[in-house]
Amino acid sequence: MVSKVYFSDFRSRSIQENKASKIKKLFDRSRFDQFINRNDLTAVKLHFGEEGNDSYIKPVFVRQVVDKIRENGGKPFLTDTNTLYFGSRHDSVQHLQTAIRHGFDYAVVGAPLVIADGLLGGGNWEEVEVGLKHFQKVKIAGDIKNTDSMVVISHFKGHGMSGFGGAIKNLAMGCAAAPGKIEQHECAKPIIKEACNACGVCVGECPVYAMFLKDGKSQIDYEMCIGCNNCLDICPDSVIELDWENLATFMERMVEYAYGAVKNKNGKVGYINFLMDITPDCDCVPWSDAPLVPDIGILASSDPVALDQASYDLINQQPGFKNSLLEHNYHAGEDKFRGVWEKIDGRVQLNYGEEIGLGSRDYELINIDD
Repeated sequence: MVSKVYFSDFRSRSIQENKASKIKKLFDRSRFDQFINRNDLTAVKLHFGEEGNDSYIKPVFVRQVVDKIRENGGKPFLTDTNTLYFGSRHDSVQHLQTAIRHGFDYAVVGAPLVIADGLLGGGNWEEVEVGLKHFQKVKIAGDIKNTDSMVVISHFKGHGMSGFGGAIKNLAMGCAAAPGKIEQHECAKPIIKEACNACGVCVGECPVYAMFLKDGKSQIDYEMCIGCNNCLDICPDSVIELDWENLATFMERMVEYAYGAVKNKNGKVGYINFLMDITPDCDCVPWSDAPLVPDIGILASSDPVALDQASYDLINQQPGFKNSLLEHNYHAGEDKFRGVWEKIDGRVQLNYGEEIGLGSRDYELINIDD
């Protein structure tokens, strides 16, 4: 099946045309109004950005989606789930404070904020039966599972475990409660290389006390480890790395969670990807590195696989920036994400998403600027 993906670039061809008007036009052309019924509790699923990060989607853009939902009779609210790692979004109090500091307050976006999995991320979730290869059931945040409809707004960018993160990743990790995040990470916990000098920094920073010093190097108690990968970022000598052999399995587990996040929605979900500030890392990191390619535009679809495939293709058609984290694959047509994360093939998400029926990799790109 060929899915429709609608696209608008960032050019303003008249004095009436701007990014806000393009977002509303994409909403209309994608027919998101068809799945939003009067009085629907409609989740706007997004990422508020870790403190120190500035590449998250701008609140004024999110406001355009909120206004369209309300115009069609829905009751919009902004939502995300708490993180496994102990950053600025680990509990709902800090998470809401971070979101408001980043501009996602009612005065700007016109909708309330709800952290969908409760105060600490483990107290509000429900199981959804999926019956797939890795999971029979998945643990989805209660306030996402119980919504009537949803619009998923994603900043498409690189990711150190999945190659890239877009709509699928936003559904998978972003809609899972803490126990579900742990399940997804279970197969890809960090590995400490022999070069470790036992400095102990990771031991002091492990949020669940799973690390300790023994025999002249750091060690991990894998029974306690939750796979948050804090230790990778804070190791001063970069001697902690991912279990590269299991990342394909991790991505499949992630896709099964994405499937579970929307299984009960009966087609009442729309997706918007922003292809701007295309950084090498997720917005979960407390920084925003230089973008890999120029800004491209905004895409919308009712199919998350087709949307991510189109986003991936459009990015790889661009020439890469030499002052970015790209180590190779600078030329148009080359895989920019493999140019940063050489060992990770993010296309696993797309292949497996199509295989389990989450969506289709075949798409028709419809330029609404024509």
